[in-house]
Amino acid sequence: MEQERTTTSQEILTAPFRNLEPFSAWALAKESERIHKRLSSPMEELRAFYDVMLPQIETIVPYLNQFSLESMPEEARRLLFLTLSFVEITSAVELYGQPGVINGFDPARFLSVE
Repeated sequence: MEQERTTTSQEILTAPFRNLEPFSAWALAKESERIHKRLSSPMEELRAFYDVMLPQIETIVPYLNQFSLESMPEEARRLLFLTLSFVEITSAVELYGQPGVINGFDPARFLSVE
């Protein structure tokens, strides 16, 4: 049986999620950062991120559910932040066809408490 490799300093995610590493810029901890990233990214980038995350989301969620937020390993925390960014961009890709919300409020009007 093949053993899972340990994570090196160049690998920010654990197997089997290493194919998501090119999208590590989306691993943002704050909601305000994720909104800004979505709004400042071209649709091609949102679509590429969406296309790589969607087929793996049913594997990602159970993997993350095995950890409590308080004791989550760093690699899993980065995967959680990628997943939250995926949720952030889903409506832009599936509904709006653009980074911003159609007929929505300007996100700058919302004050988040972080």
